[in-house]
Amino acid sequence: MDRRRYLATLGTAAALGGCAGRSGGAGSNADATDTRTEGGVAVETLATDLEIPWGAAYRDGTLYLTERPGRIVRLVDGEIEPVVDAVPGVEHVGEGGLLGLAFHPTEPYAYTHQTYETAAGETANRLVRHDLTDDWAGEPLLTGIPGASIHDGGRLLVHDDALYMTCGDAADGANAQQRDVLAGSVLRVTLDGDPHPDNPFDSAVFSYGHRNPQGLVVREGTLYSTEHGPQVADEINVLRAGENYGWPEVRGPSDDDRFVDPLTHYSPTIAPASAAFYDGPIEAWRGDFFFGTLKAEHVHRVRFEGAGESATVVEQARLIEGEYGRIRTVFTGPAGHLHAVTSNRDGRGSPAAADDRLLRFVPA
Repeated sequence: MDRRRYLATLGTAAALGGCAGRSGGAGSNADATDTRTEGGVAVETLATDLEIPWGAAYRDGTLYLTERPGRIVRLVDGEIEPVVDAVPGVEHVGEGGLLGLAFHPTEPYAYTHQTYETAAGETANRLVRHDLTDDWAGEPLLTGIPGASIHDGGRLLVHDDALYMTCGDAADGANAQQRDVLAGSVLRVTLDGDPHPDNPFDSAVFSYGHRNPQGLVVREGTLYSTEHGPQVADEINVLRAGENYGWPEVRGPSDDDRFVDPLTHYSPTIAPASAAFYDGPIEAWRGDFFFGTLKAEHVHRVRFEGAGESATVVEQARLIEGEYGRIRTVFTGPAGHLHAVTSNRDGRGSPAAADDRLLRFVPA
């Protein structure tokens, strides 16, 4: 099968206001060529026909993406091209598969979050390091993290010579309150995969009490995450070493001093699936926090007053609501532009012919 998928240069530009309904349902490619702008912002479709893109990371100015069934691709000279067509051992089970992606800051290594099948036939997750000088050959660094068809977490982040990894509760809320279980936690390891020496519990666990965190970003040394709630209380959290974020004992804020309250929460749930701070050329967005939503099908913008644990939400907005369906990962590129990938081919969306796609927000 030819895996080369081409750029739709300056393709789609969509309104950033309320929902006008998706232009072009399944079997239609109308919204792959339409051009619309509003409010001084345009949304460009950079690539189409991706298959459940998940992780996104840059190396030497080139964008790399994982696709959940097990592929790694990159955007080069206006073209999406394959890097690894089938990562060995990846099990695309439900929400699991090939998920997060990050690069070593100085060495020729990449890291991926993978769902796989253990020798005992169980679903589990692992952290794998890839040697870029050897055709992305993989070396498992951390294995046996409980997995399931749902709640596998999946986000990776390299910061301050450490690697952070979000792990869902693997469909068992009890996992999240057990500090000796890696599921339901945010992990911190060295770049060689060992538990970080500054961790609080003499293990890879950095924080615990998480249901299904899928967004992770650092701002001025503070670690922020987004997390899926059940029917209520999706959360934005500030993560601190050793803290308990409450799941499944509490949902959202509580009066229980054992648990850390979120910065804000969303009920009914909207399914936040990523996290990014913006410092790009759209002046009105600078300093704002963004995440993609799966259930609510929009990019969400949050403005904080203050920072870290003292931050308060002073403004929120929904962008491209309903225009492109499910939004998984939002991220910024080397030029500061906000990007997003859709997740309409994941079994829970209604894909149009152009899905899944890579979008970029630019000044109109």
